[in-house]
This record gives sequence, C-alpha cells and structure tokens, in this order.
Amino acid sequence: MAATVLILPGLGNSGPEHWQSWLQGRHPSFRRVEQADWDAPVLADWVETLERAVAASSAPVVLIAHSLSCILVAHWAARGAETGSADKIAAALLVAPPDVESPALTPPEVHGFGPVPTDPLPFRTVVLASRTDPYCSVGRACGFAVGWGADFIEAGDLGHINTESGHGPWPDGERLVLDLLKDIEP
Repeated sequence: MAATVLILPGLGNSGPEHWQSWLQGRHPSFRRVEQADWDAPVLADWVETLERAVAASSAPVVLIAHSLSCILVAHWAARGAETGSADKIAAALLVAPPDVESPALTPPEVHGFGPVPTDPLPFRTVVLASRTDPYCSVGRACGFAVGWGADFIEAGDLGHINTESGHGPWPDGERLVLDLLKDIEP
C-alpha cells in the first residue's frame, strides 16, 4: 500500500512559488493539510486539523513539514502517542523549524506554539536546518533534532528554505522525500 504524503505548511501557508507547492505540483497525490487560519495560528486548532488528516488515511503517513508545522508535528505527536494515531506515521521530514520560544527571532503569532516539546518522536524523523535561518539558530534546530530523536541535516546557507530564500523548486528536498518513501515501501 502506497503511503499518504501530507504537506504541512507553516505560518501564512506556502504560496504558489514555495518548494512545498512545487513538490505538490510534481506529485499530485501529495495532499496539503489546510488550516482554517494560516495567519493567526491556534495550536489546538492546528493539532486537531492534523489529527483529522492523519485519521482519514488508511495507509501509512509521511509528514512533510515546513517552519511552524515542524513544531506542530512535535505537539501533535505528544497527543498522538496518547491516542495511538502517531502509530500511523511512517516518517517525517521537518524543514526549518523556528524557535517559537524566542521573541527576538520569531513573530508573536507563533509564540503560542511554545514551549517546544522535546520528547522523542515515535516515528522516523529527519530535521533539516540552515546555518542562516533568521528564525532559528542551527544549534537550536540541532537541539530540537536531538530531543526528538531525529536525524539532523545541516544544509548550509539556505536561509529559511522558503520563497524569500530562493526555494521554489528544491530538487534536494524532493530527493529527501523520495528517499523517505523508498525506505518505508515494502
């Protein structure tokens, strides 16, 4: 059975030129999880929306998260471990997690996602971060990966790995997703 791939954009959604939108265009079976409010996120609402999306899948799920949704996955996994829904996750790629606990680095709209859970995630996880991300130091992102029990990729000087940093088409990201899918296919 093929995996269900869920694309999880961050604050503001991923616009048409963003690498997540490009990836979805190249792989139409990948589904974007649509949040009710992209600009004023409420953690409980985002967690519930992700819970519904995972529950709707009969196949193993791969999560492809960017920015704020990386932190969403950590919060959801803590809840999903209690409900059993986290067992449906085969793997997750978490790209450019922001430091939502830092008022100096992140906007106030995301601070309700703190504190960041640091328990190990109950599924294979890869965290990818940039040395030049304005929303999180690479050391802090690596700390998230360690707490989550994730593999960590320090990707160089890629900014926030979004449209503003030149990441519309992102073949390296696509390769990571396809490698995760290959690893979980029987």
